[in-house]
Amino acid sequence: MNRLPLSLSLLAIALFASTALPAKDTDPALAWASIKDIHQRMDAGQLTSETLARQFLERIRQIDQSGPSLKAVLETNPDVLKLATELDRKHAGGALHGIPVLLKDNIDTGDRMLTTAGSLALADAPPAPRDAGLVARLRKSGALILGKTNLSEWANMRSNHASSGWSARGGQTRNPYVLDRNPCGSSAGSGAAVAAGLATVAIGSETDGSIICPAAANGIVGIKPTLGLVSRSGMVPISHNQDTAGPMARNVADAATVLSVIAGSDPRDPATVDADKHATDYTRFLDPNGLKGKRIGVVRQLAGAEPNADRVLEQSIALMKAQGAIIVDPVEIPHLKELGDVELTVLLYDLKHDMQAYLATRPGSKMKTLADLIAFNRREAQREMPWFGQELFEQAEAKGPLTDKAYVEAQAKAKRLAGPEGIDAALAKQHLDALLSPSWGPTFVTDLVLGDHVVSGDPTVGGASQPAAVAGYPSITVPAGFAHDLPVGIVLFGAKWSEPTLISIAYGFEQHAKAWQPPSFLETVGGKPVPASP
Repeated sequence: MNRLPLSLSLLAIALFASTALPAKDTDPALAWASIKDIHQRMDAGQLTSETLARQFLERIRQIDQSGPSLKAVLETNPDVLKLATELDRKHAGGALHGIPVLLKDNIDTGDRMLTTAGSLALADAPPAPRDAGLVARLRKSGALILGKTNLSEWANMRSNHASSGWSARGGQTRNPYVLDRNPCGSSAGSGAAVAAGLATVAIGSETDGSIICPAAANGIVGIKPTLGLVSRSGMVPISHNQDTAGPMARNVADAATVLSVIAGSDPRDPATVDADKHATDYTRFLDPNGLKGKRIGVVRQLAGAEPNADRVLEQSIALMKAQGAIIVDPVEIPHLKELGDVELTVLLYDLKHDMQAYLATRPGSKMKTLADLIAFNRREAQREMPWFGQELFEQAEAKGPLTDKAYVEAQAKAKRLAGPEGIDAALAKQHLDALLSPSWGPTFVTDLVLGDHVVSGDPTVGGASQPAAVAGYPSITVPAGFAHDLPVGIVLFGAKWSEPTLISIAYGFEQHAKAWQPPSFLETVGGKPVPASP
């Protein structure tokens, strides 16, 4: 699920390498170009969407399918070059015109690509009949849907012992900075792909940590929006109480641009009824002086477990002070240690209910219920469960309806403790604009046998992502430094609908920290880089 359960490739990856450019004809600078840079080149007649798409297809072949073999991209869009040519002909000029976007493989596209959540259980089903709500918005803005990214199967809600970034369909995604390290979170493929320059931007999703952790572990920016700002229609669910999609990018400006496009109300998702009242052009808040005068509280409860993360946090605090921020340190969020049990109860109930509702939107699939998925995994245990089981699936299946007293009470308690009595109380007590903590420390070595080894703050607290995730409030992680070749980030979170403030602070920090560096594709920490394939 993303972050809560701390926890090959069996289908051909449709990369269509025969249509890609030869390596000698690619421009490596385009791999790291921002949306603004790309549009400037397009406006000057120096670049077309088709050329850009071919470049990324070739880079996927060289780095993802071979060479470092990241396994971040499950499949590319077989119609991508045709679509790019049409975009070049239209010159529509939307905010994402011609920009290649990768989507996590739990987001429906009404085209020839599959939506499987990484599972073989949906690999034989027909493609989704229509675009997810956010995909429709992306296409309207002129975005080019480049492909689907690998993920932790079923968003890491199958087993407590899972390895983040592993799916039966795609195998294990690798971290592009150090290949034997984990990309973290269920949006692992989206994070690794953006970090490796396989697309300009990507979409991830989070229930608890699966935008924030992979963005931090892969040295990029990730925004987990307020619940209900971005539609979840057409997205494979865990929980309607916590699920949201969000942008993953190499800089705050690109993430803000994508959020501006995908935010808004959708009649297919009742949670977004108020989204249009709050959705805006978030690029208006890209203020290089965004730190000045902001009151930022340091949540020490979410620090203190990893010395590299703490070092980067202290450096970040010093930078914020130098740029005029008012730092309140420490700030305590009440009830943090009480969130874990009620959160898990809610997620297990929701998984059973929400999964059945989603599967009903997939005509032609033999999978109709969570029980069907459990039975499939048992039949296909050799392929689906070679490393870890499905105890979370089984616990969810044992739950009753959403009218159960245990669920109703847990859901109400989780929202109350995380939101009004948690984040809101901490903000109000010190008149704060935002809260700050380390995102996570440098990422752990991938371990398929024992699963994830996440280190984050107080061991009795769920992690840096948990308060905002349970409350349904926004958070943003930004690159802040490095430790032993591995990126380390900070996370900012705040009140409901506070994206403008968080983006302003994050952008102001980014412009002065200048912490982003491209990955080196090292074999191991201190090891040699693995070259791209010719």
